[in-house]
Amino acid sequence: MSCPECFTGGVHDGTPTGTVTKLHDLDVYIAEPASGNPPKGVIVLIPDIFGWAFVNIRLMADGFAKKKDYRVYVPDFMKGNAAPVSVISTMQKVMAPKSWSETLAKPYHAISLVGSAAPAIFLNRPGKTFPVVKAFMESLRQNEAAQLPVGATGYCWGGKHVVLLAEGLKVDGKPLIDAGFTAHPSFLTLFEDIEKITVPVSFALGEKDNMISVEQAKQLEKIVLNKPEGQKGESRVYTGYGHGFACRVDVTNEDPKGAVEAEDQALEWFEKHFETVNY
Repeated sequence: MSCPECFTGGVHDGTPTGTVTKLHDLDVYIAEPASGNPPKGVIVLIPDIFGWAFVNIRLMADGFAKKKDYRVYVPDFMKGNAAPVSVISTMQKVMAPKSWSETLAKPYHAISLVGSAAPAIFLNRPGKTFPVVKAFMESLRQNEAAQLPVGATGYCWGGKHVVLLAEGLKVDGKPLIDAGFTAHPSFLTLFEDIEKITVPVSFALGEKDNMISVEQAKQLEKIVLNKPEGQKGESRVYTGYGHGFACRVDVTNEDPKGAVEAEDQALEWFEKHFETVNY
C-alpha cells in the first residue's frame, strides 16, 4: 500500500557524478569509489516511487560510494514507469495550497495527481516488479559481485523489495544479499514479511510515518532482534520524522539531520556485516 506521503518531500540540489550504462538488460546508474580503490563491496539501491533517475537517489548513491568505497548500482527496476518528479509539487498544491489561486485550482491538481501517480503505483506493484529485481540480483551475484559482499538498500517502494530479497534467496549457493537496509518501507505485509527474513536487515522508521505506527515499529523491532545469530536485525525510530524522511527530506522546511543519520545507519550496518563475508 502507498500513501499521500509517498509523493511528498523535496527535490535536492546537486549534480550526480556517476555513469549510466546497460547491465543485465536494465538501464543502471553506477557510482564508483571516488578514491579510485577497488570496491570492497556492492550496494544495490532500490529507490522510492520516483525511480532510478530521481536526483535525490543518485546523489545518495554517490555518497555511499564516496564514503565507504562501495560500487553502487541504481537499476531501472521500474522500466521507465516511475512517477514523474512533478508529482511532488502537485501533491503540495493539493495538500497545502499556498495561495488562493492554488486553492481554486485544487480540483484540477487532484485530477492531475491521480493521472500521474496511479499508473506508477499500478505498473510498479511489487508482484510485478520483484521478479525483475530478483533476476537482476541473480545475474549480479553470478558476475560482478561473485567475489564481493552485496547489500541492498531500499526506500519506500524499494523497501518492500529489500525485505523480499532478505528471505534467504540464493543463486549458486550464495545469498542474493548479505545484508539489507530499508528506510520507511511501503507495501509491507505486517508482520508476515518480517517473520520471513533470514538475512540481517536494518530498519529506519519515522515516528510520524503513517505506514508503520510506533506500536508496529516496536513489534517489528522485537521480531528482528529475536532472530538467530546471523539473521538478527535492528530497528530505529526517528523522533519527529514522517514517511520519506531518509530520501526526500525538504531541506527548506525540515531538519535534514534524520536523513544524514539514516544514511550513516545504513553504512554502519553494511560495514559490520560485510567484514565477515568471504567468497
